[in-house]
Amino acid sequence: MAAFLLGAVFLIVQPQIVPSRPAINLNAETSQSVQRELLKKTSQKNDFKENIHSNGSCQQLPQTIIIGVRKGGTRALLEMLSLHPDIAAAESEVHFFDWEDHYRNGLQWYINQMPFSYSHQITVEKTPAYFTSPKVPERVYNMNQSMRLLLILRDPSERVLSDYTQVFYNHMQKHKPYPSIEQFLIKDGQLNVDYKAINRSLYYIHMQNWLKYFPLDHIHIVDGDKLIKDPFPEIEKVERFLKLSPQINASNFYFNKTKGFYCLRDSGRERCLHESKGRAHPQVDTRLLEKLHEYFHEPNKKFFELVGRTFDWH
Repeated sequence: MAAFLLGAVFLIVQPQIVPSRPAINLNAETSQSVQRELLKKTSQKNDFKENIHSNGSCQQLPQTIIIGVRKGGTRALLEMLSLHPDIAAAESEVHFFDWEDHYRNGLQWYINQMPFSYSHQITVEKTPAYFTSPKVPERVYNMNQSMRLLLILRDPSERVLSDYTQVFYNHMQKHKPYPSIEQFLIKDGQLNVDYKAINRSLYYIHMQNWLKYFPLDHIHIVDGDKLIKDPFPEIEKVERFLKLSPQINASNFYFNKTKGFYCLRDSGRERCLHESKGRAHPQVDTRLLEKLHEYFHEPNKKFFELVGRTFDWH
C-alpha cells in the first residue's frame, strides 16, 4: 500500500475580524485597491500596509483553498497543481481559520502568510484540518463567499490507517511509545467509533457543514485513490474547475518504481514527495478491516447521495 501516500485555539474571535456576508467577492481578477479596502475593514489594527515586491508581485488573499481531507493526498495535490505557471502556492499549512490564536490576528496576518504572486495568478493555500473543523466553513464564507474549494478524499478505511500511520511515525521519531492500531480501533470488543481517525472519515457529516455556506459547484472533489494510480486525469479536472489554461501534461508525471508511486517532472527537473510519504500501513486483521468497511458503508452511501457522485470505496 506504499503507493497511496503520494497523496499521501482558545480566545473568542472579535466580530470585527471579518465582515458578515461580505458584498465583495475576491477572485483572480480582483483589483488590488478592492483587496486593500477589504483588508482595511477587516484588520484589527490600523497599520495596514500593502506587501508589494519590486518585481510587481504582491501577497494576496487566496482565491482557492485545499480544505482537506487529512491524509487524503493534499500535499501531492498541491505539488501537482504547482506545476501550473498560474498557480502560486503557500508552502506551509497556515491553520488560519481553525486555530484561534491565528484567526484573531485578522486578515492582514493571513495575507502575510501567502506567497508573492502576480495579478494573473491564483493563490492557493492548503490546511487539511479545515474540512473537519465545524467553525471553518462560515469563516471562509465571511472572507470570500465566491471561494473555490478543493477537497481530496480517499477510501475512508484507508484514510483511517494512514491517519494512524502518520501519528505512529511521529511518535517513533521522538522515541515515544505508541499503542497498536488495534488498541484504537477496538473498545470492549467492538469497533471504537469514538476514535478521532474514524470520525474524520465520516465525510458526509463534514460535507453537510460546508454545503450550508457554499454551493456544490464551488467545491471540487478530487478522487485521491485515482490520483495515486493515474494523476494526470484528476489534475486536468482541477485545471478546468479553476478555469486555468491546460498547462499540465501527462509528461509531467512519471512512475518511480523504487518509491512505488508517481513523481513529478518539471522543466527537466525531477522531484518526488518527502520520504515520509509512501510509508506502509500497519498489518490489520482481516476481520477488523471488514468491520471498518461495514461501518463506513452507510456513511459512504449518504455522502454519495449528498454530492451526487459515487467513489470506488469498500
